[in-house]
Amino acid sequence: MNCNLCPRACNIDRDISNGFCGMTNDIYAARAALHKWEEPCISGERGSGAVFFSGCTLRCIFCQNYDIARAFAGKRITVERLAHIFLELQEKGANNINLVTASHYVPQVAKALVSAKDNGLKIPVVYNSSAYENVETVHMLDGLVDVYLPDMKYMDSRISEEYSKAPDYFTVASKALEEMVRQTGRPQFFGQEDELVRTGVVEAGIMKTGVIVRHLVLPGSTNDSKNVMKYLIETYGDDIYISIMSQYTPFDRLKGHPLLSRKVTAEEYNSVVDYAIGLGINNGFIQEEDVADESFIPEFDYEGI
Repeated sequence: MNCNLCPRACNIDRDISNGFCGMTNDIYAARAALHKWEEPCISGERGSGAVFFSGCTLRCIFCQNYDIARAFAGKRITVERLAHIFLELQEKGANNINLVTASHYVPQVAKALVSAKDNGLKIPVVYNSSAYENVETVHMLDGLVDVYLPDMKYMDSRISEEYSKAPDYFTVASKALEEMVRQTGRPQFFGQEDELVRTGVVEAGIMKTGVIVRHLVLPGSTNDSKNVMKYLIETYGDDIYISIMSQYTPFDRLKGHPLLSRKVTAEEYNSVVDYAIGLGINNGFIQEEDVADESFIPEFDYEGI
């Protein structure tokens, strides 16, 4: 069956050829391990059980996970092995299963989640996504995913075309986000009274259900960032959390780019945060000004695969 899971609609038979995502129907992943660099209510102290899938439906020129997004790294696994990986991460103390860039594998991931849940998976499932998703594909995860962690990268189609080869990004992402919020409802968190907390399976304060929308502030694009904030806050209010990120890292491949060859300045980042505060944001996360000096990129060394 030809693949049209993502908005690229490349209509490729991925049983025999690679789709726009760069992948066939065989699942490839580069790492499955405890990951402590997500938002506090996702990672907690013990970490999120992050599974990094190979391939991607976007072509972001500033991609932070370039090696796996372009499928330069990855090891083939079966649906059965993926289900076992989920259970192994739970045994290691993960607060949740964190599916990183899995949109081109949704049918296989759904099967693995059903199998894992049938065999004792209790922790929440987080879908960590660019939000460049078909609503029909997101709908396939209804009842299987507890927390959605999508980006909202841009509103300006000129920027999304130049940076991600996706002029329709906002149109697509806004519809996908609407479906994610419909599925999960308002955010809920684990408290001391929850059985999974009392039995030590999950830490208190971890998100149980809900949506956290991430926005990475890019150098020279604060006007678009402010438009994203305005859209999210006016559309969803307290029904979502918003994570305003300053961790943009300019890589050598972007040397000479008029904007993306430098870090975001403190003034740029703070102007977006202050704008969101002025709009009345209540549920949000911000990053320290020097966070871009840290590395949030793990080693894609096939740990846990």
